[in-house]
Amino acid sequence: MGKTVLEIENLRTSFNIKGEYYAAVDDVSLNIHENEVLAVVGESGCGKSALALSIIGLHDLKNTKLEGQVNFKGENLLNLSRARLNKIRGKDLGMIFQDPMTALNPLATIGAQIEEPMKYHMKLSSADMKKRTLEMLRRVGIKNETRIYSQYPHELSGGMRQRVVIAIALACDPVLLLADEPTTALDVTIQAQIMDLMKELQAQMKSGILLITHDLGVVAEMADRVAVMYAGQVVELAEVTDIFANPQHPYTRSLLSSIPSNLPEGGRLHVIQGIVPALQNLERTGCRFAPRIPWIQPDEHEQNPSLHEVKPGHFVRCTCYKNFHFEEEESGEEANVLT
Repeated sequence: MGKTVLEIENLRTSFNIKGEYYAAVDDVSLNIHENEVLAVVGESGCGKSALALSIIGLHDLKNTKLEGQVNFKGENLLNLSRARLNKIRGKDLGMIFQDPMTALNPLATIGAQIEEPMKYHMKLSSADMKKRTLEMLRRVGIKNETRIYSQYPHELSGGMRQRVVIAIALACDPVLLLADEPTTALDVTIQAQIMDLMKELQAQMKSGILLITHDLGVVAEMADRVAVMYAGQVVELAEVTDIFANPQHPYTRSLLSSIPSNLPEGGRLHVIQGIVPALQNLERTGCRFAPRIPWIQPDEHEQNPSLHEVKPGHFVRCTCYKNFHFEEEESGEEANVLT
């Protein structure tokens, strides 16, 4: 494994709701290495995007409280001035946003938008910037780059716009790339093309990638390691092969059992009870997943759950994983469950 490019220590991101602060990212510690894809997965509302926006510094600080450390190239990003952070974002730290239509400026040409980070971070002439921009367009798989250079976002398809967003993120050869649901708005065929493109570009650049997604198929295709988040906490962290072959936490097992492609012939799709609670309604003590698996006895959960290393590099939160079983197994019903 390569050197560490990002180290997150005890990150807590809290939002102001009616005068009270509630943590959406709650004491998260992770690291990312060069030439590694770390996928962060979980349902909507688990804190994935809040984590990415905390790293790159795009939260509204008037209503957000950031605590802990996000160490990148010897600096804690949370303590930097806006001016210093702007020197890092777009250069060493790039981000691919999930909706390319809202990520792009509808009033600026594609060429101008790719050149913008170059103007800020690279000392290039206008001719060299255009040359590099055309090269970036080719690099992300756009063949008619000269025509696309002068076009506007509304003139492109969703897949083409996403390629442009990737070109902008890679314009200055970042050390770390944050990808927030990069294929959500795309159809399945285009999703596969974008995933192949990201893998190819990563192999060329040897960058670290933090991949935010809820799509476990994308995780299986792209990730080296996986962090499963629930209610603001990392509940399981392991190599991608371990997550799929030997999931431990009840939430991870429930997610995997909810995949339609895992459904055996004649089986019934597993449904996870309940929903992710709203921040202001979230119980902050005990196992946060306990309300969604009520058939597991209270004494099988920890009062203050911590991450346990169940094997080298494989961490699981709370002791409830030791005795977890699916409710269907108690009743003898046939269901799609992982044992």
